[in-house]
Amino acid sequence: MKTKHAVMPMKNIRTILVAAQVLSSLVLAHSAFAQGSVRITLEQAIQMALRHNHTLQAARTGIQQNQAAEITANLRPNPTFFTDWEYLPIFSHPQGQSVAEYLQNSTEGDVGLSYLIERGNKRARRLDAAKTATAVTRSQVTDNERGVAFQVGSLFISAQLAQSTLDLAREDLRSFQGTVDISEVQFKDGGMSENDYLKIKLQLLQFQTDVQQALLNQAQALSDLRQQLGYESVPADYHVVGEFEYRPLAVTLEELQAKALQNRPDLRAAVLGVTAANSQYALAKANGKQDPTISANYSHTGGISTATWSFSIPLAIFDRNQGNIAQTRVAIRQAEEQQKAANGQVLTDVRDAYEGLQESARIAQLFRSTYLEVAQKSRDISEYAYRRGALALLDFLDAERSYRATQLAYRQAVAAYLTALEQLRQAVGTRNLP
Repeated sequence: MKTKHAVMPMKNIRTILVAAQVLSSLVLAHSAFAQGSVRITLEQAIQMALRHNHTLQAARTGIQQNQAAEITANLRPNPTFFTDWEYLPIFSHPQGQSVAEYLQNSTEGDVGLSYLIERGNKRARRLDAAKTATAVTRSQVTDNERGVAFQVGSLFISAQLAQSTLDLAREDLRSFQGTVDISEVQFKDGGMSENDYLKIKLQLLQFQTDVQQALLNQAQALSDLRQQLGYESVPADYHVVGEFEYRPLAVTLEELQAKALQNRPDLRAAVLGVTAANSQYALAKANGKQDPTISANYSHTGGISTATWSFSIPLAIFDRNQGNIAQTRVAIRQAEEQQKAANGQVLTDVRDAYEGLQESARIAQLFRSTYLEVAQKSRDISEYAYRRGALALLDFLDAERSYRATQLAYRQAVAAYLTALEQLRQAVGTRNLP
């Protein structure tokens, strides 16, 4: 049975061919993209982000703010200085005596100092509460660093995938360009119909479009990564380098979970949160102690000089800080529950990341063990047969598309595996896996 095919008008074909030539020139102009650019590895990228990421730098100021709060917490109360001069004449002049005599004999002047004595070891309790708050903040910032490292790793892998896809697109373009050149010779020699030759040449447009799309994906991936690294710290023409390949990881779930319990900064922050809650409870009890005030003053009244001292202390009849004590006691239980939740979350994160890595590894192994070789052989055989007239054009183009799809799927599988590996590193809390 013969199949009828619609014939594209020659004018449209010429228009598409012109567009293909323009795209080809753009591809050649971009071929030197990575030449002379700054090259950054994954570990270098992470270190740059830890130093220059602005969001992370802003979070680190929280530690400095807490350290400043420690200074405030360790300060003693200031003494109070007071003075007064009473019975000064304003609208009337003293009768029968000079102004100096009146000030000496008929006015009263007082000068004194008072000081609040803190009981219950309040200053030490405040300092301890401030230090534990700083420790919690420091662990939280470390956890932010863990998150930034994962984001950088994921974006770096996306940039690697974009570069690998671009390399594949350029390789396919060069290979298919050879097929087009051979087809052109066959067409001129009369060994191929003009319609088949035009179909071959039109297919070249798809390869050129793939290169342009890959260039766009690479530029966007590098731009997104640059933002995480600290925009000003990376030149515009930088490039990522490093292994983009599947490498199996031999490690057990139990080893990873044990290491995560030792390294996860968010779990450490939860543990320190219990300590901080206990510090706040101790401070609340100390604040329930009433503080006395002692004072001493010198008075000059009616020509007589005297000295006075006083002692005062609030009577803890109604307000003994009961509410804050009860609140901080409950906060301890809250912090303990949060620690238990964080502990379970760590184990869950590690298990989920481990299972994701195993699944990604199985998919990558399928490609490496069978399908990459099958796709390569199928394309090579089809190309060999087509160039010698033993295979139909549509069958050859179908084999070419299958090869490209398999190669692209493998690269995506590798990117998924490497991203899962970064996820596992984040879940464990360290880049050095067992």
